Amino acid sequence: MKRDVLWRIEETVMRVLMIGATALALGCLALILGAVVWKGLPAMSLAMVTQCPQGGYYTGAGGGILNAILGSLYLAVGATLVALVLGLPIALYLQLYAGRSRLIEFVRLALDVLWGIPSIVYGAFGFGLMLLIGLRASLLGGIIALSLVELPIMCRAIEEVLKMVPFELTESAYALGTTRWEVAWKVVVRQALPGITSAILLAFGRGIGDAASVLFTAGYTDHLPTSPLRPVASLPLAVFFQLATPFPSVQQRAYASALVLTAIVLIISVLARLASTRLSRFVVK
Repeated sequence: MKRDVLWRIEETVMRVLMIGATALALGCLALILGAVVWKGLPAMSLAMVTQCPQGGYYTGAGGGILNAILGSLYLAVGATLVALVLGLPIALYLQLYAGRSRLIEFVRLALDVLWGIPSIVYGAFGFGLMLLIGLRASLLGGIIALSLVELPIMCRAIEEVLKMVPFELTESAYALGTTRWEVAWKVVVRQALPGITSAILLAFGRGIGDAASVLFTAGYTDHLPTSPLRPVASLPLAVFFQLATPFPSVQQRAYASALVLTAIVLIISVLARLASTRLSRFVVK
């Protein structure tokens, strides 16, 4: 009887802690979104998302952040594609080809360490690499630095997804005479496609919201991106530069820029969820 009472008390305490932690996380999210919407919505206008900054924009003149919107999309999409092209083969190798060894455990540890490195370190490394090869601050430089930020996230997330593929499914494929390469790309990747989509979204969200890694590598400009070798603007830096001004109207535009960035991530999240749901039809339950 006493043990049963203690068990119920423990269960109640843990349930309260879980509910409290969930409520705290949701409350923080609501506060952040509420502050961004409350301060940014009054400054939102059609010109904000359809025009580039005009002369004196950062002192209160007209214009918008179209340059930063397109620049952020170019940077994040380009870096995510590079990270996917490199990360998917690495994850497949770690999960299907390499087996268990000290080298593979070291690689996994290295990826975890790379995941935790501050993005400003990647920006400094990218900047040094650009100086070494003679590349100026540009869209290409920003993509290189940002892809380094996203690569460990992509690798580890996809590897964890691949672990969820049923072992019996791959063994059945091998029994039919398929090669390891065919099993990897035609069975495992197809089975894990919804999870891989989520991993891509996770990396993209990190990339589009990162400012430190592109501060020195991508630069900043008030013009639309016209070449991979030209500087490009980004929404996080647009928010930073607008908040740094002493003009209240420009600071309010910074919150509007943050609202646009939040809306982009939300739209992509919804589209990714829809795509993941459709792809789940091909998954063996």
